[in-house]
Amino acid sequence: MPQISPLVAGDPTELGSFRLSGRVGEGGQGIVYLGVDDKGERAAIKLLHVKFSGDTIARSRFARELKAAQRVASFCTARVMEADLDGDTPYIASEYIDGRPLREIVETDGPLTGTVLDRLAIGTATALTAIHHASIVHRDFKPDNVLIAADGPRVVDFGIARIIDSTGTITSRAIGTPAYMAPEQIAGDDIGPYTDVFSWGATIAFAATGQVVFEGKSIATVLNRILNHEVDVSMLDEPLRGVVREALAKSPAERPSADQILLRLLGQSSSVGASTAVLTKGVQVAGDDTTPFIRVSAGSITDQPGRKTGASPVPSPPQGGATAAGQTGGSGAQGHHRTTGTPGPMTGPAQAPVTGPATGPATGPATGPATGPATGPPTGSAAGRTAMTAPAAGVGQHSGTAPPDGGAPPPYPAAEPIVPERRRRAKVWPALLVAVALIAAAAIALVTDGGLERLTFFGGTGQVEPTREPEPATSFATVVDKVARTGKIVIGVKGDLPGVGLQNGNAFQGFEIDIAQRLATELGARQTELIWVAREERDDALADGRVDLVVATYSIDKSETRFAGPYYLAHQDLLVRAGSGIEKIADLKGRRICAPDNSSVGKVQDRVAVEPVAASDYAVCMDMLRSGKVDAVPGDDLILAGFAARENLRYKILGAKLTNERYAVGIRSGDVRTCRAVQAVIADLYAKGAVEQLLTRHFSKVAFDAELKVPAMETC
Repeated sequence: MPQISPLVAGDPTELGSFRLSGRVGEGGQGIVYLGVDDKGERAAIKLLHVKFSGDTIARSRFARELKAAQRVASFCTARVMEADLDGDTPYIASEYIDGRPLREIVETDGPLTGTVLDRLAIGTATALTAIHHASIVHRDFKPDNVLIAADGPRVVDFGIARIIDSTGTITSRAIGTPAYMAPEQIAGDDIGPYTDVFSWGATIAFAATGQVVFEGKSIATVLNRILNHEVDVSMLDEPLRGVVREALAKSPAERPSADQILLRLLGQSSSVGASTAVLTKGVQVAGDDTTPFIRVSAGSITDQPGRKTGASPVPSPPQGGATAAGQTGGSGAQGHHRTTGTPGPMTGPAQAPVTGPATGPATGPATGPATGPATGPPTGSAAGRTAMTAPAAGVGQHSGTAPPDGGAPPPYPAAEPIVPERRRRAKVWPALLVAVALIAAAAIALVTDGGLERLTFFGGTGQVEPTREPEPATSFATVVDKVARTGKIVIGVKGDLPGVGLQNGNAFQGFEIDIAQRLATELGARQTELIWVAREERDDALADGRVDLVVATYSIDKSETRFAGPYYLAHQDLLVRAGSGIEKIADLKGRRICAPDNSSVGKVQDRVAVEPVAASDYAVCMDMLRSGKVDAVPGDDLILAGFAARENLRYKILGAKLTNERYAVGIRSGDVRTCRAVQAVIADLYAKGAVEQLLTRHFSKVAFDAELKVPAMETC
């Protein structure tokens, strides 16, 4: 069950109509609190990060996304109870689910089988269908975002995924967890409901096998398996086997829709969309673990007379005004919403009876396949695929107008006519990979021995030696491709910043050097070469392929370089001697500060009247500070901490945080695939505490309030 931690200093005690009692979790999007209203109903309340509060574009998009989320009927999801988009920081309160993540259950108790697995598949397909009917794409469907509550599975964390992704301020986990990403996410192509379907297939396969089906020791291996590996689903019973196999098709056009998945799992024809009655049946089947279910015959789940079964409306909310909506959990805060009971029948014209009740006693989870005829199209049939590309009313292409009954538009947007192009693109991938391999082979054959000296790492050990000139990144479609083909990577680094990136004899040392090595290892490199690149050479070195990546206190700028990350959020700040009595920037009034040639001096002067003392570089500034000739040294806090960490005297970073300096990994322009892979590695380093360990290793002698939260990522 979720672990609730106490509130800490600075946390609010109330939000809207809710009294806050603890912290559920924290992620890149914000902090999630546990709250209770005057009626005693508990809610998970996400207070969005302060970085979103001043972004008017983000707020307006967030408001539109919230309205869409509120159209999602509470079919195996969680409803929004309250939201505020106009306060100092926007928040969403949704139902608290007292359940365990699917990942935790499978890892602890083992794979799911029989009826238990069937109910999971039906419940999650029901949730995805409701989400897609509201024109929302989840984008991060995975076992951590499926909670198993007392009344069945719940799909969470879909309410604000799209809006935060569109602002470019999303963590890499939210744009897709690598092992559950679809091929089009990796390729940087358009994503849609079909993307969620692929992730659903990978999640169900994980639940059935207990193994991550696209597992790998590196990000590059995972991505390669997603693009090229076919998953063995032979352990599944039909119709689940065929549905999961088709859901994992590499081409989006060859996957069934969520509607079709749900209908086939319930034994219905999938040539039309899932109606309200079908969704209601899905909830009943998923939530009832006491009675075996029988797949009902075609036509037994019907709507009221006069309504076409394929209309796929989004139901009107239950009486009382409680609308359902997206989960707002966020990274690090999944598994923490509760529904107060099995959803009751929907009211209004969309309500319809469900016939074909399940029969037979239940003595526990079934171990064999569910019985009953499956009347949908055969696995892999042309009918199933035709319904995807030329669907019936309610599940097809969105014309841009709302349905006449006031429901939400169908799940597939107007862009769907490009599906044939997706199919052609998908079929071209293997040919492109072969072409890349041939080009790479030709490049390798043409390389001659050279005398260039660079630091080469084999298994984490560095030594300088004459090496064969590396294959330039421009010979490969992406850096990920190069690493997969050759096992090699070349990274440009700094060599003159102690504690950060410093060349000492034949070795490089520092925080960024360790980050570079971690990136190389996770991308699958067996040989890493580090090259010192000067500031003015970084862009050109990437463009002409001399280096594959640059990790060199490279702040995100407006150049043509693509940036992945940031891997660290630094700040322009001030370094002072510990015990000097200087506790805040105002204490520097009338004092002397070192003035190297950078913008940090002006930032200090904007805040307080000081006397600048010119200096050629930071080494001179440190001499002045040590001898008392100046009282402070301005600059980026990470760089200041690096210089101070090698001193015998004790120093501290003042904590003024005058600016944000987003240090990111430079990548050749256009390499979206590598960008996504690098961002996934960075997020994982923060999640595992590796960044905190590296900061402690290199800067522990300095009183330094380092940033330990994963920074908001750039858009790849």
